[in-house]
Amino acid sequence: MRMTAPITPDVRAIPRRVPDGATPNLIGMTREQLRATLIAHGTPEKQARMRVGQIWQWLYHWGVREFTLMTNLSKEYRAFLDRTFQIKLPEIVTRQVSADGTRKYLLRIDGGHEVETVYIPEEGRGTLCISSQVGCTLTCSFCHTGTQKLVRNLTAAEIVGQVMIARDDLGDWNTAGEPKREERLVSNVVLMGMGEPLYNFDNVRDAMKIVMDGEGISLSRRRITLSTSGIVPEIARTAEEIGCLLAISFHATTDDVRDRLVPVNKKWNIETLLGTLREYPRLSNSERITFEYVMLKGVNDSDEDARRLVRLIRGIPAK
Repeated sequence: MRMTAPITPDVRAIPRRVPDGATPNLIGMTREQLRATLIAHGTPEKQARMRVGQIWQWLYHWGVREFTLMTNLSKEYRAFLDRTFQIKLPEIVTRQVSADGTRKYLLRIDGGHEVETVYIPEEGRGTLCISSQVGCTLTCSFCHTGTQKLVRNLTAAEIVGQVMIARDDLGDWNTAGEPKREERLVSNVVLMGMGEPLYNFDNVRDAMKIVMDGEGISLSRRRITLSTSGIVPEIARTAEEIGCLLAISFHATTDDVRDRLVPVNKKWNIETLLGTLREYPRLSNSERITFEYVMLKGVNDSDEDARRLVRLIRGIPAK
């Protein structure tokens, strides 16, 4: 994506308040994990559920980054949180802003690795494209990330942290004590950045549960789209455990061509993939599946490809 503005240094890096690994990071934990962590570090079990709700709202509804600012907690409990845990997000290395308002972030995560996140504003909506892995195991011929070997999966904290970083930069948080904002700048999230989300299923699921939580970031599952190359065994799990919209990196109408463009097709071919996709709208209660198709001259763009595509996806609610 071409950017017209110069790269700017670190616009809002979240400082590392303590050395890596010294204390648990509360970002990215599910409610159940957060409750168990608080109890394990001394919070009375009878209080834990209430404390989870309070901390959850401060982190994900109001975007607070300091325990000392969580004013509905006692000073003693805030001090306990401050010395026991940390609130750590990825760090912004660079930010590029284009003339149309698109923002491209290069983020640094643990280990010094870097991933990209892109915010795309449109009339009536703002879409954030986030990454799920450093590199990728797939070698799709048209994808730059496919040329980079997989380094590791992102943690749930690093995935949801991308959403939080963008909302920080855009000033898109609610304010404690004020009515909930009806309009938001980050209205949609798409898992279409670096990596194959379904090869990092558990962390993607946990991060999206935080994003969809009504007392947290509070995006509807219909505003989240997960793009996959077609990891068939995890598609049903996506429907049942996340329930978001689905996009398929399809790009060909024959196995011969798709084997070359999207090599995972050699493991789960078009017939197998489409059989699974026919069940997805029912299992997830979603409306339509998006079929992504990059037109490559002389490869997959013939009239016969177009006719074959129509026949293949007939009966699947699609766009």
